Amino acid sequence: MTLIALLIAAVVLPCIYVATMAWSDLKARESSATDVTLRTVRVAEEHALKVFDMNEALDARIVDLVSGLDDAGIREREADIHEKLRTMGGGYPQVAAVSIFSGTGELLVSSRLYPVPAVSIAGRADFIGLRDNKVLEHVSKVMDGDVAGEMVFNTGVARHDENGAFTGVVSVALRPGYFNAFYRELPGSEDAPMTLSLTRADGATLAQYPQPPHEPALAPPGTPFTEALAEGRRAGVVNMRGAEGDRVILAFRRVGAYPVYVSCGYRTSAIWAGWYRHLSLLILSMFMPSIVLWCVIWLSLKRLRAEEEAWERWQAEASMRRSFESAYRQSRKMEALGNLVGSVAHDFNNLLMIVSTNVQIARRRGAPGLDRELSAIERALKSGQSLTRQLLGVARKQPLRNETIAVERWLPGCRELLGASLGAKVALVVDVSAHVWPTHVDVAELELALINVAVNARDAMPNGGRFTVRANNVAFRHDDGFPLTGDFVQISLEDTGVGMPPEVLARAFEPLFTTKPKGMGTGLGLPQVFAFCERSGGLAAIDSATGAGTSVRLYLPRAEAAPEIARPAEPGAETPPAARQGLRILLVDDNEEVSAGTEALLQMMGHEITCVFNADAAMRLFDEARAKQARTGEPLPFDLVISDIHMPGAMNGIDLAEAVLAFETKLPVILVTGYAEELERARHVDVRVLSKPFDIALLDKILQTIQGTLSPTHPAA
Repeated sequence: MTLIALLIAAVVLPCIYVATMAWSDLKARESSATDVTLRTVRVAEEHALKVFDMNEALDARIVDLVSGLDDAGIREREADIHEKLRTMGGGYPQVAAVSIFSGTGELLVSSRLYPVPAVSIAGRADFIGLRDNKVLEHVSKVMDGDVAGEMVFNTGVARHDENGAFTGVVSVALRPGYFNAFYRELPGSEDAPMTLSLTRADGATLAQYPQPPHEPALAPPGTPFTEALAEGRRAGVVNMRGAEGDRVILAFRRVGAYPVYVSCGYRTSAIWAGWYRHLSLLILSMFMPSIVLWCVIWLSLKRLRAEEEAWERWQAEASMRRSFESAYRQSRKMEALGNLVGSVAHDFNNLLMIVSTNVQIARRRGAPGLDRELSAIERALKSGQSLTRQLLGVARKQPLRNETIAVERWLPGCRELLGASLGAKVALVVDVSAHVWPTHVDVAELELALINVAVNARDAMPNGGRFTVRANNVAFRHDDGFPLTGDFVQISLEDTGVGMPPEVLARAFEPLFTTKPKGMGTGLGLPQVFAFCERSGGLAAIDSATGAGTSVRLYLPRAEAAPEIARPAEPGAETPPAARQGLRILLVDDNEEVSAGTEALLQMMGHEITCVFNADAAMRLFDEARAKQARTGEPLPFDLVISDIHMPGAMNGIDLAEAVLAFETKLPVILVTGYAEELERARHVDVRVLSKPFDIALLDKILQTIQGTLSPTHPAA
């Protein structure tokens, strides 16, 4: 019996001891939390009382300032009163604006704005309340201030004339953020389980910490706190459920005689968390023999969990390393391709320029019987330009000329373009969602991307099929697992063709990779699509399976600006041919044949041409001409400079343009390039840029515009 009694005592007594200590500890923690909230709310009350007393004194000073002045008198002295208001309120961080309103609610003068705009608060509750002498409206609800331009709440006082009639309002706009900042520092730690708020007597929240994601609103009705406000109690402590669902110990106090309360809440979940920790230690000390075994198992599980996490991290790092290595190899491949393309693009475009200018010369001189042959050369030129553009686009050397387009209007207009690329056997379906976001892209590159996908789809459907174009809005967040985050316009291009096997799909975006027969494909179509999307700030993805068709998705970033609308040319802006005379043009190009062809074309157009073969020689000409101008006063011998960008010597075309534009006599400059590696720099210079081979009609139009800007007494005008 004794052993049984001892066994029962060994089990029961520790349990009674643990239960007693746990109950006592819980009550002590609740009492401590209550004391903390009471001390904190007193500090918050003193702070708020000082702020509102200061505002009351400021209101009184302002009332005295305009005492004896009617609305017209205040408006006449607006500048002087504005400076005084700005001086009065400028030294207080909590004050957003100090304003004086007329008896009809019109803004007369403000510390924030001068002169004041036409603003009326006649319909605002605080104005009506002050006019009707309602104590509650001496402190307004939080609102978007018409004068302060930010979220504020107003403290105001009514103005009266000698007869006691209402003549207007003096209002001080306070920043809720000032109180939020003070409340953030008050608990002493951001991890403190406390909330503080400033509330009107009707339950409207003026300031709160932690700040909720939504704007302050009325306190929930039916709670002990709102019931205490309705009863008019000046202070107290209640236990209630907070806005986030947790139960809180809430202490509140009224701020002096103002219709405002400060409150401090302490989350009971934090009390229970601390109590659970203390109870765990108590149980461990009382039941050590059993706890030891549990701890061993717990440590074993924790170690196993750590090993599993380490294994997963290692797997993720290995996968990431493989991804980085693959991306690095692809980057090196693209860099090598870009260097290769860049080294030949300039010379290739020069060759195209030579052919283009000589064709234009033949056209202008007249070549009877050769029209068919010249047309064939021009078609070949366009093919060469397209091929060069594709190569530069894939190698990321082709500059983008971005503009904002409305996809929902632009995409249906591509039916004819896509239909010609697909052929008669393929049915085209365009399905664009309503209200698709605008996007900021290079329209020519986007058209080329659509054509490349459409041509691939046509080849995948030799017996016909359906090609569907869809556009809609998508948004990606960090948790979606997508490589990009943000808002995008998704353009889906789907066909019902033969599809791709996995090994082909894995290399679909690889430059120069093609499964088409020799002479039928270049391997630049899908790589151009991928490079275009990536350079536009988006991404291209492709899904396909053998026999299930292919889906190519273009993700283009959403544009914030409105779509650009081309402005039609003003009638009569072009100079009539009969009124045109030649310009004196300095032509700078290191390629003799390009220079000779361009010179011949310009001479045929009636212009006087001087050729030099690099920018250094051009600068020497200008130095001599400027020195002569300084001696004799003669004008510069040139009206215009047309220069290549890439040339041998110490200066290139952009350096020459910057130097010419720095002259006292500014000359227009046209830069011509076959490889726009420095086009971004050229865009920051006030010059026109043409890509080789350029259309002579475009150059002629530019020259006409330059002639139109010359003074009437100029020889070329």
